[in-house]
Amino acid sequence: MSTTPVTGDAPTQAELEAEGDIAADYVEGLLDIADIEGDLTLDVKQGRAYVSVESDDDSLSVLAHPDTVQALQELTRLSVQAKTGRFSRLILDVGGSRDARQRQLEKLVDAAVARLDEGASQASLPAMSSYERKLVHDIVADRGLVSESYGDGADRHTVIRRG
Repeated sequence: MSTTPVTGDAPTQAELEAEGDIAADYVEGLLDIADIEGDLTLDVKQGRAYVSVESDDDSLSVLAHPDTVQALQELTRLSVQAKTGRFSRLILDVGGSRDARQRQLEKLVDAAVARLDEGASQASLPAMSSYERKLVHDIVADRGLVSESYGDGADRHTVIRRG
């Protein structure tokens, strides 16, 4: 078991691949318990292990709600952390829910930009997870605007303004 501290160096490709394997085993176990069929795909990108669960039928729909995916992701991260001894930034996608959430966040940013275009000095978005805030910061930057996160814990949200 690795003992790299939470504040240590970034994990290696091999360590991220191992995280993905541990996460996949954990998610497969959960799917078996729930008697849900799903195909798992593992990837490493942007310094994170990604685990995607897909299905040819509608069986994953019960798990694809954003709050459910977030909860499953946190449970999976805890499982990975327990086995590796390292903090995990693993991302779990269920039935394409992450792509769907990306599109929702793009629409939220577009609505905020519209408020700025109407004369607002800044536009606040609702509280969201750190991963979602990161996506928002990337979307905002792509649109040539500035964003910052404010608040603590579950109330942490993003504010968008012109540079």
